[in-house]
Amino acid sequence: MFPRTGGAAGLLKGTLSLTDLDQSSPILQFKNWFSIAKDEACIADPEVCTLSTAHLPSGRISSRVVQLKGISDEGEFVFFSNFGTSRKAIDLASNEHVALVFYWGALHRQVRVEGKGRLCDDDERQQYFSTTLRRSRLCSWASPQSAVLQPDGQVPEDDGRSQLDARAAETEKRFEDVDDVPMPSTWGVLRVVPGRIEFWQGRGERLHDRFVYIREGEVWKIERLSP
Repeated sequence: MFPRTGGAAGLLKGTLSLTDLDQSSPILQFKNWFSIAKDEACIADPEVCTLSTAHLPSGRISSRVVQLKGISDEGEFVFFSNFGTSRKAIDLASNEHVALVFYWGALHRQVRVEGKGRLCDDDERQQYFSTTLRRSRLCSWASPQSAVLQPDGQVPEDDGRSQLDARAAETEKRFEDVDDVPMPSTWGVLRVVPGRIEFWQGRGERLHDRFVYIREGEVWKIERLSP
């Protein structure tokens, strides 16, 4: 058992009722909570969340921490990544269903998003890529995400890091005279199209508040869930 560090007594940040929620859209509700999280001094990275994917037919789930880059005009959650060699790319090729979890501990709030992942077309990718920093672009070229790095057999203490460093140096050299580093073919943009979004507000005595928005056609149904 892990030692308790405050328990239910610490979950007294607030309450959540149906009248507190945006009745028309969970995206507007998310933006409201996200804005509050950004203003909370002790929350360093409010845009950080966990993205989970699952491969079919095995059903094996993989999760990783990612950074939300924005929300599209259509209400889709936007992320940048390598979609050529990464495990998430392999999973998405077999199964479009994904899940996100945002947790803002200082506010005792959690948002769970379930939906479908879709990759942007080349024009959208280029538009988003143009907003990235040079260092990020170089890293995209230098690192085929999730590829195995082989140790240098001539250096006993090397564990494969030297191969990554060598690729980074080669990439720097390759583009040293290029002002506008081009987009790699493996660089991509994932949009998560939500079908279900749950808002959780921690309360004392473990009787937390939970509300879920479920998409039904063009409208969203809201239900309170038992904690």
